[in-house]
Amino acid sequence: MAFSKILIANRGEIACRVMRTARDLGYRTVAVYSDADADALHVREADEAVRIGPPPVSESYLDAQAIIEAAKRVGADAVHPGYGFLSENDGFASACQDAGLVFIGPTPDAIRAMGNKAAAKRLMIEAGVPCVPGYQGADQSDATLAAEAQHIGCPIMVKAAAGGGGRGMRLVTRFEDFADAVSTARSEAQNAFGSGELILEKAVVDARHVEVQVFGDAHGHVIHLGERDCSAQRRHQKVIEEAPSPAVSPALREKMGAAAVAAAKAISYRGAGTVEFLLGADGEFYFLEMNTRLQVEHPVTEEITGLDLVEWQLRVAAGEPLPLKQEDVRLDGHAIEVRLYAESPEKNFLPQSGTVFEWTPASGKGVRVDHGIRSGQEISPFYDPMIAKVIAHGRTREEARRRLVRALQESVLFGLPNNKAFLVALLNHQVFANGETTTGFIPTHFSADSAAMAERAPSACLLALAAALLYERSARQLAPLVSSWDSSGIFSKPLKLAVGEKETPVSLTARGASSYSVLVGGETVDLDIVARETGKVRFAVGGVQTSAACAFDGATLHIETGGEQLTTRETSHEIKSAAEREGGARLVAPMNGRIVSVLAQAGEAVKKGQRIVILEAMKMQHEITAGRDGVLETVSVKEGDQVATRHVLATLAAEDN
Repeated sequence: MAFSKILIANRGEIACRVMRTARDLGYRTVAVYSDADADALHVREADEAVRIGPPPVSESYLDAQAIIEAAKRVGADAVHPGYGFLSENDGFASACQDAGLVFIGPTPDAIRAMGNKAAAKRLMIEAGVPCVPGYQGADQSDATLAAEAQHIGCPIMVKAAAGGGGRGMRLVTRFEDFADAVSTARSEAQNAFGSGELILEKAVVDARHVEVQVFGDAHGHVIHLGERDCSAQRRHQKVIEEAPSPAVSPALREKMGAAAVAAAKAISYRGAGTVEFLLGADGEFYFLEMNTRLQVEHPVTEEITGLDLVEWQLRVAAGEPLPLKQEDVRLDGHAIEVRLYAESPEKNFLPQSGTVFEWTPASGKGVRVDHGIRSGQEISPFYDPMIAKVIAHGRTREEARRRLVRALQESVLFGLPNNKAFLVALLNHQVFANGETTTGFIPTHFSADSAAMAERAPSACLLALAAALLYERSARQLAPLVSSWDSSGIFSKPLKLAVGEKETPVSLTARGASSYSVLVGGETVDLDIVARETGKVRFAVGGVQTSAACAFDGATLHIETGGEQLTTRETSHEIKSAAEREGGARLVAPMNGRIVSVLAQAGEAVKKGQRIVILEAMKMQHEITAGRDGVLETVSVKEGDQVATRHVLATLAAEDN
């Protein structure tokens, strides 16, 4: 089972993470990449890199044969699957073994046993592990699913049997919505996992999502490394993970850990795995699923145990026994991780693609940032929009929480919308600070129509700073033809700042060199530029100094201070296009993607909010709805079309028609 060169069958952050440990242990590393990732960080960091196909995952990262051929081409003798993609594909694990490659993960039989939620749940029921009541039968007809749903009663979770990561999953609170939920979940599951099989479960209200990290070796030893609390979720995808769980006592940890180890032993498990449970308010827990791979959130376990789980994976794959016995495992302090995404939380977490103009991750004591991007890199619409994982460790949970908030605020990410401010708001919320988070935390306190999720206008202070920086840049470009400041102190300039789709008029008066009064919406901000350095400016308002990260991308200014971020440009002399003036008549693609369904035709009368087109992008399906009542004048796409961002999908006739 010895090996010397490892091919990482993945991309981005996890590929870079595996490479880091592999290099430390003396292994050579090989990356694979699609055309969309040809210049990605994981490609640059590998000793060798092999192209495996075009951007679509089905033609690249899910092409098992292309990956195996890449390994043979460069003489790799082991494959690490990372997470996602082919990591829980028993056929891929078998193909690697058949090709003489060491698969750094569990056996194909173990993956197969737990790879289907329905089969795994039946196995756990037979083994006496407590499971959520529901339906996991082979009959997948709409009639049977509807009948079972009636029997279970709302609320119900509709889940892809072969799925994960929140894809192919829908919560149904009214039976009237059940048929649509089944249709959408089945379609999403088929596209994401190649199987439309579904299971139904009674939704456990106000539960915690607690998972146990298990590890097994080829010698029959299995232990657990404590639990992680992953209750803070949006769209059934984890947003914050922490270890240990604030809700788990030592006695409950021992009980859940024993159940997780028993589940792993039942399938002779080898390598890293996670047994996931729902933990009710009454202390009862229920098996959800077992993930037969390394988890996205493994760093928090590493931080509290002091262990390198990737190193353990490599050692176990090489035939070594586990380095520790259960009684030797120690948990030290607390660790919290957040997932930094390219998305717009205020727009129902709409994923974003585009160029990362500036990326500078935070550093410092107790801070860790796992990422796979660099400044200037494209975030492709073909893959998951996660940019980085930001992790903080502390002696106490509160210390870890404070460190993580600061690390997020000090990480600079310019160029595309992201969820950084949203993450800070979650971490600072009293419910989270008190350790009382359940799976209902985000839906309850950060619902789409809540004040917490409303798109906030930039503060007067931030707009004033932006106006001053834009003005100074313009003045420098014009110098020495004009002076940026009249010694008489009488100098005023009207400006228009574009923020998203809106324009904000401001009036800037130069009071002295780098000293300004800026009128913003009736409020006057007196501001002084104190010092400048690359990527940062020090400024004072009302006698209080602070710093802001800033960068110019052509005429566009990116700026952030105090957790508030702004992207703007000066538009005083720009003329609006006809498309910007025509209001809500056009339905456009919010990002690059593939049309999976067209639900209305030209000439059809539609209502505001009615689904017109379903677009698949970044592994999720997005409903494009009518912005107002009206009649569809055109529908310019069909199922299967690939569309670019802002592509016109349909138009509504003018309201006076």
